[in-house]
Amino acid sequence: MDEATNEQYRRALEAAHRYALGWLESVRDRPVRPELDVDGVLALLEERLPQEGAQPDDVVEELAAAAEDGLMAMGSPRFYGFVIGGTYPAALAADWLVSAWDQNTGSRQPTPATAAVEEVAARWLVELLGLPAGSGVGFVTGATMANLSCLVVARDAVLRAVGADPAAGLQHGPVVRFLAGDAVHTSVVLAGRIAGLGAPRTVGADAEGRIDVGGLERALGDGEGPAIVALQAGDVHSGAFDDFSAAVDIARRHGAWVHVDGAFGLWAAASPRLRHLTRGLAEADSWATDAHKTLNVPYDCGVAIVRDEAAMTASLGAHAAYLPVVASIADPYDRVPELSRRARGVPVWAALRSLGRDGVGRLVDGLADAAAGLAAGFSRIPGLEVLNDVVFTQVCLAAPDDAATAALGEWLRAEGTVWASSSTWRGRTVVRFAVSNHGTDAEAVRRTVDAVRRGADALGIR
Repeated sequence: MDEATNEQYRRALEAAHRYALGWLESVRDRPVRPELDVDGVLALLEERLPQEGAQPDDVVEELAAAAEDGLMAMGSPRFYGFVIGGTYPAALAADWLVSAWDQNTGSRQPTPATAAVEEVAARWLVELLGLPAGSGVGFVTGATMANLSCLVVARDAVLRAVGADPAAGLQHGPVVRFLAGDAVHTSVVLAGRIAGLGAPRTVGADAEGRIDVGGLERALGDGEGPAIVALQAGDVHSGAFDDFSAAVDIARRHGAWVHVDGAFGLWAAASPRLRHLTRGLAEADSWATDAHKTLNVPYDCGVAIVRDEAAMTASLGAHAAYLPVVASIADPYDRVPELSRRARGVPVWAALRSLGRDGVGRLVDGLADAAAGLAAGFSRIPGLEVLNDVVFTQVCLAAPDDAATAALGEWLRAEGTVWASSSTWRGRTVVRFAVSNHGTDAEAVRRTVDAVRRGADALGIR
């Protein structure tokens, strides 16, 4: 690389570094909401592609200036909309290196460094979460792709178990029954549709969203043939965990594959204090989670884990004459639905190495403590009610009627101190607070409760 190109990289990266640090330093105290909508940002960008190009550092300056007021402070400790964590320093810095290294982490042979780091991260994850040693681990974009990867493996495995050939197509095999609780997350529904299973047949759930194990047993007993059961670690509204021990036992008696959607809740297994919520979970066949949620690494970083690595590589493995292989050892692209991808597991390694086993436990406990603190604070505000049993990191808040609850959610998002999403749960409108950021400390909880109290007062909620 010549000196002129080196100088372009240096100036562009210095500009990006300056803006990135400015952004990170502002996140804790700035309003969480964006100041501009899409149309406002579009007005700051060139409508047509210019005839002539621009210097790289000027491009970075232009991008940062146009985007600044249209950014949601998703890394704020008072951002509770969706389930999105913050970013630990080591994970963010590692992610910058991933972009600079620009390794296509598909094969161990041409990219030994990033492949090795991911293999270590995978082993650490399996051990930390108490899952079976030797499980296959694939790093994908997010929880939806993690669920899809696992369900594709599950589909093929249950078809092979009855003598069908998955490679021949679903139309040449028996129908695969796909079952889940009533509170199944939309990412599992979407993954099932893409995998050719269709939307799951729901079998009931209790008031907190836990699967009805009696309904599951009846549904499995009503039919025959291959079956997949999707369970849930962490309901998106209540935070509740399915009764894994009972559900897995029922599924096993009917020869069903058990998959666990643990997008954010799987991490409870890393906490000695909260591990009881996941009792029986390790007896499943596959698990999906998302490291950008509870582990607080940058987007995108879903994790697909399958007990039987051979089944995983049989379903997801790629084969072509030009692809390098190492005999008898699976490559990274054998465990994901992609040939080309960035080294997503490197920030996971960095976060785990930075935190250590005890630090991950403290992280998970801290998120749960913050959720409990929010619930306690909200319960002291006249006219407001916490609807769910706060067992993990989710809090659903409601006013006396749906209109007032909706108005409260809108007031909070417009005011900007916090950002929480509105939803519907158990037939009622709720404002849902999902605690996912490692920075959500006692002060963030205090400011959040204060904002909700001011919103309730402003709207006359009593």
